[in-house]
Amino acid sequence: MNILITGASGFVGRNLCAQLRNIRDGKAKNYAVSGDLTLYEYDLNSTPEELDAYCRDADFVFNLAGVNRPQDPAEFMRGNFGFASTLLATLKKHGNTCPVMISSSIQAALDNPYGESKRAGEQLLFDYAEETGAKVLVYRFPNLFGKWCRPNYNSAVATFCNNIANDLPITVNDPSVVMHLVYIDDVVDELIGALTGGEHRDGAFCVVPTSHRITLGAIVDLLHTFRRMPETLEVPDTTKDGFAKKLYATYLSYLPSDRFAYDLKMNVDPRGSFTEIIRTADRGQFSVNVSKPGITKGQHWHHTKNEKFVVVHGHGLIQLRKVGTDENGQLYPVVNYEVSGEKIQVVEMIPGYTHNIVNLSDTEDLVTFMWCNECFDPAKPDTYFEPVEAGNS
Repeated sequence: MNILITGASGFVGRNLCAQLRNIRDGKAKNYAVSGDLTLYEYDLNSTPEELDAYCRDADFVFNLAGVNRPQDPAEFMRGNFGFASTLLATLKKHGNTCPVMISSSIQAALDNPYGESKRAGEQLLFDYAEETGAKVLVYRFPNLFGKWCRPNYNSAVATFCNNIANDLPITVNDPSVVMHLVYIDDVVDELIGALTGGEHRDGAFCVVPTSHRITLGAIVDLLHTFRRMPETLEVPDTTKDGFAKKLYATYLSYLPSDRFAYDLKMNVDPRGSFTEIIRTADRGQFSVNVSKPGITKGQHWHHTKNEKFVVVHGHGLIQLRKVGTDENGQLYPVVNYEVSGEKIQVVEMIPGYTHNIVNLSDTEDLVTFMWCNECFDPAKPDTYFEPVEAGNS
């Protein structure tokens, strides 16, 4: 399949081309389209001769070229309607009636220069379909967001992500304004689905089935939460509609390179160290524990709190013993798990069982990843000292 993408270096075009190349190269296999794909990437630096050749050979056209913020409003019509006219005329010249997609906007319903140019482009495509019998797909996109979107151009989300990530000021005139948003990956999935006739339609127009509605104020609040995460160790709540997950991925793409890494607070003593990595409101916390050679840590139990230990380096022993005594008044037996970074496995810390972790090495640190179902609360630690083996302290 020969696929022509106009506006290939723009926001949507760049993301679409990247995923089409992944499909072509066998890196993305969860799509109906497959096989030998040839991408004709057309943009401002392309030549009329290239457009002519591409229109002759194309099996599908994504027309993503357009003008969003020209200095002269007259450029709206030249850039949006004018180029679409040239594109369709070139296809007709070669008798090529392959499917054509056009990127329009919900602003096509508005009476402003941008909306008028988009509406004219839509009608041009509908007339083209009636004249030639070609299949056309007109997408009226709402506000789009995601990686590689240009800030201070046509996306408030891109601008806010960029400015907050870089500690630049933002202006919110009305935080109660509701934004209708579509994430770029959802756009790309929809467009790739359209290659094999899997587009979604609403009357005469095509739509991306997954979208989000959220106030401007709520978006800004989320972004400020993201900015504080290196200090709070929180991660986004992705259990709802997925919007926070998508916005966080977008925010991260605007981080300056000197903020890709951040320090954690290491709680260090002669036994080793304990460092929290992630804290969540409803999924507990994730930490890394380092035990020096010969050191035993733990020796405590919990009523409700539970943990998962994963040794990733070194050689150790995890021991658990049920608290209390059996019907004969005897201590319950100790359960031993010899663990090693050579064999990654999870050992559960069971409520009501006192437990420890022992570094069996004389030379190496023991490194353990630890997940706990709740974040540590010093006011209610639910942690009670008791040696696993009688006589230990």
